Amino acid sequence: MKTLNRDELHEAEKVLRTHLPKSAKVYGFLFGITRNKPHTLEVIVDSWPNFKVIICRPDPKKVAFFCTDDHMLKTMLLDDAIDWSTYFLIGGADVRHDEILRNVSSSKGVTPKYFSLVHLMTLTDPSHIDIESRISCLDESHIGLVNATWTFGGDEQGFRNIKNLIERFPTCCIVDEKGQPASWVLVCNYCTMGMLYTVLEHRGEGLRQAPHQHHVQEAPQSGLVYCFIEEENQLFYRIFRNLGFTEDPAYRAAWFEFSC
Repeated sequence: MKTLNRDELHEAEKVLRTHLPKSAKVYGFLFGITRNKPHTLEVIVDSWPNFKVIICRPDPKKVAFFCTDDHMLKTMLLDDAIDWSTYFLIGGADVRHDEILRNVSSSKGVTPKYFSLVHLMTLTDPSHIDIESRISCLDESHIGLVNATWTFGGDEQGFRNIKNLIERFPTCCIVDEKGQPASWVLVCNYCTMGMLYTVLEHRGEGLRQAPHQHHVQEAPQSGLVYCFIEEENQLFYRIFRNLGFTEDPAYRAAWFEFSC
């Protein structure tokens, strides 16, 4: 195994771009780090330069990977490419790797379970998107509001995560007549649209699409505009389908949770 340096990360990013959208999450991480976004990212591969497995370890509790060789992925996981001794999540992995992850975790004495099954939605042509007025950005005064409405927030860790994203990554919201956020979208550190929300009293006003539309127009030139939508969230699935987002019917991403 090899840990990539900055020059090698640029080269790996180019390779991953040829595998979009399936490589989206790892590509998004690398796109951010090679453009000096704040990070604690460590990236390892099975070999260099012709790698078959690339694993991102943003922090001890979060992991993302992309592979073109299942056998090599299993080998790296068995060789402790990730720390199996602690609780962690693997996010945005192809659900077809479920059996490998379960087998390896079982051999390590770790309990696996699904965290979330999601649609990977991508937009290849944003040129048709129209935006409306009242578009603004979130700031620190809005952290508590976003944290209280985020499915995976509501605590101190959620507050810190949202604070980091608002301070360091693009955000977009549409404000109400009092200048307060009524609907918003954030960008996560792997360049996906996330934490999408519309305040209850403003639902039905046609506000939901505006922040998403604006983000699409202002997205960084990563060659990728995408989001993960939980399988049960049919409302947002329909919204993004209506915006022109599509998915590969042969690919489904998942979040896996592991604990000793």
